[in-house]
Amino acid sequence: MRDYDRAAPLGTGHIKVGGNYAASLRPADRAHNDGYSAVLFLDAREKKFIDEAGPANFFGIKNGIYVTPSSRTILPSITNKSLEVIAEDLGLKVERRPVPVEELETFEEAGACGTAAIISPFRKIVDRQTKKEYTYSEKAGPYSTKLYQTLTAIQFGEIEDVRGWTTVLEGI
Repeated sequence: MRDYDRAAPLGTGHIKVGGNYAASLRPADRAHNDGYSAVLFLDAREKKFIDEAGPANFFGIKNGIYVTPSSRTILPSITNKSLEVIAEDLGLKVERRPVPVEELETFEEAGACGTAAIISPFRKIVDRQTKKEYTYSEKAGPYSTKLYQTLTAIQFGEIEDVRGWTTVLEGI
């Protein structure tokens, strides 16, 4: 998405407030009307770097590296931070840095991550301006699958939480 901005460079995109989601409603509606399930926002300043995927963080995986954007306008997702730790546990290197649009074609797996779905893998990204298409697997890739399974297993108490991320509440 180049013709709408989700957050201003010096704004509140990095804070979880309702107004940050409002800016994504019109572009999301247009994307849905055009047959797409989500919007991939670019940085508001230069339109060169991936910012966020609608209301979720973007991630890409290639050559054993979990890559996620670094930006002042991105909400610092607890889910994404958890996935970064799990990625390292799985032997992936983690890079949090600016991600140029052109890098989309180099990812083996790409998706959005956040509280609601944990991981939503991308099958295809279409650049409306250039008409370029970036195609990924029809289903979640092996790393995305393992990341999802591991995080949800920790959340449901199916595997040991060695980091103290969960708290068991008794008597509720």
